[in-house]
Amino acid sequence: MQLDISLIGVPTDIGAGARGASMGPEALRVAGLAAVLESHGLRVTDRGNLNGPANPWLPPIEGYRHLAEVAAWNQALHTAMHAELRQGRLPIVLGGDHCLGIGSISAVARHCRETGKKLRVLWLDAHADFNTASLTPSGNIHGMPVAVLCGHGPEPLTGIGGQTPAITADVVRQIGIRSVDAGEKRLVHEAGLEVFDMRYIDEMGMRHTMEQALLGVDENTHLHVSFDVDFLDPEIAPGVGTTIPGGPTYREAQLCMEMIADTGRLASLDVMELNPALDVRNRTAELAVDLIESLFGKSTLMRKK
Repeated sequence: MQLDISLIGVPTDIGAGARGASMGPEALRVAGLAAVLESHGLRVTDRGNLNGPANPWLPPIEGYRHLAEVAAWNQALHTAMHAELRQGRLPIVLGGDHCLGIGSISAVARHCRETGKKLRVLWLDAHADFNTASLTPSGNIHGMPVAVLCGHGPEPLTGIGGQTPAITADVVRQIGIRSVDAGEKRLVHEAGLEVFDMRYIDEMGMRHTMEQALLGVDENTHLHVSFDVDFLDPEIAPGVGTTIPGGPTYREAQLCMEMIADTGRLASLDVMELNPALDVRNRTAELAVDLIESLFGKSTLMRKK
């Protein structure tokens, strides 16, 4: 496990349908993220917040809301993320809405091309985020990042990172999905995305789900986790803009994170869509920090190292 951690705050809700995710980075800091990681012997440097355009809160143009602004934020994140990876550090993106997965994962994919690593992306989310402008009436780009990364979308987004598509669908494993639009569902199937939805988790259990999602991860794998906080059941995590009932319980989420930690391959992390404006006494941020701690080795069992 890489001991040098960089926190990168990206305070924007530019791709979202509700305001407030721009306050997510500060909520995670208030919940003590840096101190919690340091308690595990990790060396944490908080790089502060990236800067980008304000949210103009306009209707979509040709199917995309705030395309230029979304591209600017994601380009800034791509550059920052890539710089951290080149220094051999483990970057944690403090989002921000999930459109930022475009900048983050395109940087990780670029780093993997440069270093000859295999990429595995675990997309923990209630939504498949595989929409396109023709499929979504809202035009909110936080519903599109996986599609964009796989080459479906406008060039200002698909071209970030210098290669289109940035990734192929076979590197992604989606976990916890329970809200997919009809047209989006068709596109997901066509792309061959591997999805472990909530029915799969209900039937097979989280342990089997994670065993399947982590299959083939080895010492040459860069494991990237993109954690949308709405992955969690809203009963335990109310502070998100798009709550979908029926998500993983606290224990299921803990097991998911612990099994990722067990691989020893986690190399970059996104924490997205935390919305303090909709939270209760920063409870969701504190839960997110608790789960991140499990990603970095906190175990509920007295396990011998």
